[in-house]
Amino acid sequence: MSTSIQPPAGDWSPRNLTLIFLLTLLAFFIMGYHPGLEDDAFYLAAIKRDLNPSLFPHDSAFFLIQFQATIFDKLIALSVRLTHIPLAWMALLWQFAAIFFILHSVWRIARRCFAGPSAYWAATVLIAVLLTLPVTGTGINLADQHLHPRSLATVLILAAIVEVIDRRLWVSAALLVFAFAIHAIMAAFGIVFCAFLTWSLKQSRQQTNAASSGLPSQPSSVFPLCPLWCKLFSTTKSAALFATVLFPLGWLFAPSSDAWRKAASTRSFYHLTNWAWYEWLGVFAPLVLIFILHRWLRRQSSSVETRLVLIHFVSALLYYGVLMTAVGLLIMLPPSLERLRPFEPMRYLHLLYLLFFLLAGALLGEYLLRQKFYRWALLFVPLTAGMLYSQIHMYPSTAHIEWPGEAAKNPWLQAFAWISRNTPVDALFALDPHYTQLPGEDYHGFRALAERSVLADLDKDAGMAARVPSLAPRWLREVTAEENWRNFTADDFRRLQKQFGVTWIVLSREDKLFADSHDQAAIMTCPYENQQVEVCRLY
Repeated sequence: MSTSIQPPAGDWSPRNLTLIFLLTLLAFFIMGYHPGLEDDAFYLAAIKRDLNPSLFPHDSAFFLIQFQATIFDKLIALSVRLTHIPLAWMALLWQFAAIFFILHSVWRIARRCFAGPSAYWAATVLIAVLLTLPVTGTGINLADQHLHPRSLATVLILAAIVEVIDRRLWVSAALLVFAFAIHAIMAAFGIVFCAFLTWSLKQSRQQTNAASSGLPSQPSSVFPLCPLWCKLFSTTKSAALFATVLFPLGWLFAPSSDAWRKAASTRSFYHLTNWAWYEWLGVFAPLVLIFILHRWLRRQSSSVETRLVLIHFVSALLYYGVLMTAVGLLIMLPPSLERLRPFEPMRYLHLLYLLFFLLAGALLGEYLLRQKFYRWALLFVPLTAGMLYSQIHMYPSTAHIEWPGEAAKNPWLQAFAWISRNTPVDALFALDPHYTQLPGEDYHGFRALAERSVLADLDKDAGMAARVPSLAPRWLREVTAEENWRNFTADDFRRLQKQFGVTWIVLSREDKLFADSHDQAAIMTCPYENQQVEVCRLY
């Protein structure tokens, strides 16, 4: 007897797509949009360099080496070349599309696990509202307020999960391979979950077939436990090809050094022993709740197809969470394995959180919200307001949505825009190594927005040096040269000019480095200034 799951009709109906589009608008409005923020200091800079190779002649190594492991920047740059849409608008379109397809896949998964529309729409609304929810201890959110390869990989992983449920494993394989090319670490987590889900559904099908034929069920062989996409690496030829692809990425396995340890020490999420109690609660509480849900579902005797899918989905999520927690602790805790920490195994929690809140929303919809409008309002109106409030106040000096072409109200962004229009492409800048944390800066990256080379900083570049050990000595030299920035004298600026070739500097107006304006005028001229920032050229 065939037990293949038939995909529910309506996945791509105009009505459903329209509703998801409206939820995408809601999610986008709650999240806000901030190009150049946080990690986008690297990603946006890489895309711009793909489009204009003359950019960043002094410091492109800070993003080019790691970006050997992703097609993300090449993909976005290619879309700009093919469509001739300006990058600022293209990045916004990609961001909106990523949110849309994350929500669409969440909705599709929920439809296969739950029977009622209240369940799968509640799951989708909850994820739309919570996209900027921090994932405990890992330094990431469910989605970013800018275009990030993690979001695109998440789209593909969720779509692959749908295909596993529908038992189209080759389609799932293709999606996961594409996700791996965009964000290898996140795709690896998706592969593990899909493996557990494939195995769980396969066991169910074998048991059902055995019961219908009157024969005892046979245990699966070792090889079928590996989904079809695992077979891609089962032959010697495939293994050789895989090794050839990875060869340029030898920097992933470079040895550690004192400079690397200094960079790694700035990443708090690398050091689990320093995590707060509530961060550990965020690790284990979802696992406990998933375990309770798993036991409750197992006790129910139901042959409804969606309920059976839900049982196997929760089983896979529980196995995934337990295994990856063990792997994460095994890698992150022993000092002898410190070099593996940049692989960030605890970020498996990203997928766990996303699927956990999908289940939570669906269960709320099925058992509590149902079709009572006032219940939906009581839950989602305060939750939406709280998430929106937190995002607006997280970046108080910046517009909540930074529309392309709109003049920035943030003085730092105004200065960066002036720099990109009025300074030489081969200029090398220096500024406070903690500039992203200065009042009013709001964590925007200099490279991505000013489009100029800059000496390394202590906030974002440290993370890149921790991932790419060969960069660590250079990073340490540059940030050491910038120590005690707020007490710099003319001799210190001359030293930067002589040692690194610095030609321009950015000064915060809140910290005047020169008590006497004549001292400043003796070594630099400042053709741009606003209420927060001065941009100066060294003589």
